[in-house]
Amino acid sequence: MEQAVNLTSQHQLHHDAVDPLAPQPHHTTLSAHSEITTSDAKRYAKIKLRIGLMGTAVYFILSLVLLVSGATRFVEEGVRVYAGNDYIALLAFAALLGLAETLLTFPLQYYSGYYLEHKYNLSNQTIWAWMLEGLKGLLVSIPIVTPLILAFYYCLKSFGSLWWLPVGSLLFLVSVVLARLAPVLIFPLFYKFQPLPDGELKSKILRLCHNVGMSVQGVFVFDLSKNTKKANAAFAGIGKSKRIILGDTLVTNFRNEEIETVFAHELGHYKLRHIMVMMALGTLNSFLGLYLTAVLYEHSLMWFGFTSIEQIAALPLLAVWLGVYSLVTNPLTNIVSRSHERAADRFAVRLTRNGEAFVNALKKLATINLADVSPHPAVEFLFHSHPSIEKRIRTIELMGDRSATGSLQ
Repeated sequence: MEQAVNLTSQHQLHHDAVDPLAPQPHHTTLSAHSEITTSDAKRYAKIKLRIGLMGTAVYFILSLVLLVSGATRFVEEGVRVYAGNDYIALLAFAALLGLAETLLTFPLQYYSGYYLEHKYNLSNQTIWAWMLEGLKGLLVSIPIVTPLILAFYYCLKSFGSLWWLPVGSLLFLVSVVLARLAPVLIFPLFYKFQPLPDGELKSKILRLCHNVGMSVQGVFVFDLSKNTKKANAAFAGIGKSKRIILGDTLVTNFRNEEIETVFAHELGHYKLRHIMVMMALGTLNSFLGLYLTAVLYEHSLMWFGFTSIEQIAALPLLAVWLGVYSLVTNPLTNIVSRSHERAADRFAVRLTRNGEAFVNALKKLATINLADVSPHPAVEFLFHSHPSIEKRIRTIELMGDRSATGSLQ
């Protein structure tokens, strides 16, 4: 559910370490968490980070080995025996390399996505359910990715060195369409959504929406607990598909006033136009990345003995340059994202006038999601889209009683 702006996209803490329903006094320090819990959170986050880095390394090493060894030429020649059409050959080529990458990275995916989640008591999935979810994700992605691959190759053949311009435009249109359709067509393939029952919580949420002038198509609860014990909430969709989605784990384990502050944070992203800003920055970043990749790709073809940008065997080199660009620019994108998160936190406190409830909500999220509340500054800078929970709590507590009279910004 990456299209949704969410509050809890950080590393994760043992579900049983702290009773999520227990009251927590204002200004309780983070050291109040048990030493074992803090150790577990840091160990979990460190393992997750290492696995992510290992997966990235495997991708780059595999791509370079295939290019240097001439294996991509061998694969292209093999698929052309059965497929004379360039586009069919491209799809077969992509499928074979995708299969190879999947097989090589499966041990990492299993360890990170299944074994580790169960080791730290975060997952509710059986092994078969976990594999079924992965298969479902693959099947959903195929009808989306396949036309994009074909359109990309058409642009490569038709526009030559300027292929990046129509491809960037196409990616922008697709991202807008997916943001519009995902909440109503894609998300329900993975989760069951039910309207939030009438009551105090729904009234609080709708009142907040009215106060900031936002109309939504509904407030929904989805069965996040079928997969995980972690909690999440999001503002999803654009246009007529705008909706509020709350994980059932959040509704079950958090008080209404705490959920209200969590949602107020999401409203902050809407009211402060963070979603539009990130879409604009993402579009500019995509065009710049595609342009630089096109230049580097064309100038590096001769390093591997390729002669044409259309050569199917050379396309993994294009993917390598895109990956390099992403690695370089992600920390810069995270700087903007962390700034937006801080602004949304301040907005939530001023809108609800309840900094204490928001602090308690963040502490519960840290506990349930096994979050490292104080990661190393370098790790936070390079990899985190959110400020550390420790910094967020400190900022909210410093606002103090001023939230009762502060104006919305």
